[in-house]
Amino acid sequence: MSSKDSLGPRLLGVIAVVLFGGLLGILNSTMAAVAAGTLARDFDTSLSTIGWTSTGFLLAVTATIPFTTWAVDRFGGKRLWLAGLLLFIAGSFGAGMAWNVGSLIAFRVLQGIGAGLLDPLVLILLARAAGPRRAGRVMGLMGVVLSLGPVLGPIAGGAVLASLPWRWMFLLSVPFGAVAYLLARRVIPADGRGEPQEAGLDVLGLALLGPGFGAVVLALSQTAEHGTVAAWQPLLPLGVGAALLLGYGIHARRRAEPLIDLRLFANRGFSASVTIMGLGGLSLFAALFALPLYYQQVHGHGVFAAGLLMAPIGLGGAVAMPLAGRMSDRIGARGLATGGAIVAALSTLALTRVGPDTPEMWPALAAFALGLGSGCFSAPTMGSLYRTLPGPMVAQGSSVLYMLNQLGAALGVALVTLILQTAEGPVAGFHGVAWFSFAVIVIVLAAIPLLPGRPQAPAEQYVPDQMARTS
Repeated sequence: MSSKDSLGPRLLGVIAVVLFGGLLGILNSTMAAVAAGTLARDFDTSLSTIGWTSTGFLLAVTATIPFTTWAVDRFGGKRLWLAGLLLFIAGSFGAGMAWNVGSLIAFRVLQGIGAGLLDPLVLILLARAAGPRRAGRVMGLMGVVLSLGPVLGPIAGGAVLASLPWRWMFLLSVPFGAVAYLLARRVIPADGRGEPQEAGLDVLGLALLGPGFGAVVLALSQTAEHGTVAAWQPLLPLGVGAALLLGYGIHARRRAEPLIDLRLFANRGFSASVTIMGLGGLSLFAALFALPLYYQQVHGHGVFAAGLLMAPIGLGGAVAMPLAGRMSDRIGARGLATGGAIVAALSTLALTRVGPDTPEMWPALAAFALGLGSGCFSAPTMGSLYRTLPGPMVAQGSSVLYMLNQLGAALGVALVTLILQTAEGPVAGFHGVAWFSFAVIVIVLAAIPLLPGRPQAPAEQYVPDQMARTS
């Protein structure tokens, strides 16, 4: 392998610092969920009200991501990264010192704004630092964080609650965030301000796109809470979100430089990549939501034990992603993604066979295989996405990917909740979720042939017509 293609010490340092900062947001997005009962008791309020500490965080992340698309080229990636860390640290400290449920929700929203800056910047900074030749292996390293973060969050939250007051779930992020900030100042190279933006911020586009996606995510969260889409609580934000997104589509076609250029989707490779990542995330989040309930309701385990039994799915992804990403830089994404999707599909089929008498070892092995399979199609797909995009479009592509990922996670939780609530018992509900995941992965398999072939150097300049012809 040529030195040009290898990951030197300097690049490895940037990768480590960026992933460390990005992990903070991922952990906090899942950690607070295990404390819902404790928070409801301490603040003497309902679980539905406490649920807004997680919903508010998620909505703030979703609404902030489109702004990051514009701001990264206006202010520079390093400046924006440091600002995101400061907001996240401030939100963490405030949440840890919250005096009532309203202040806790408000500081969680501030945390979410910081995470909304950091999340897409992880992809943008790594993609720009690595370049197209090393995109697969760098995205594979990022996949370790994406795989372990959702699993480690509940485990870490359970460990903190077992030995410390709930406030430390948030306060512990302050020193870690401070270390991430100091390391980022030292290690991440200054990139200055990006290309001059004559059109300035697309204010109308931002006002339509961020709240539009946020409203749809809220509708899906309300569907999960109420167990139906027919109630006014999910229908109202769903209608508002659909109207805002439709308005953005009309606006983007008329504006010369919209916040996110919808002509990106004319590129078959880009559309296939974001579709596969969105569906893969939906399937994986369905398993992450259903497996702990299976261990608790069917086998009688506590929250912390169920969290530990979730570790195999994260470990599988952490093992597969770096290897698959590295290989995809040489041989392309299609073969690896196909093999991974087949393994993931077989794993979900295995989960349809577990029952109350099944030893925990078997669903744990199936979950590990699901993590392996998902990692084998996720990392190559992410790598192919960044090989497809010209440099100036990396920020927009990252925002699209993250917004669809948030949407997929919310949709997965909502659908899994509906499946479990309409099933005849916990085992039947878990089997229904496994069949749902299997169906989603079959769709992923159908989309994989649309991915780009062997790695090629991307175009230097964004030309929509040229991108539309790229395969």
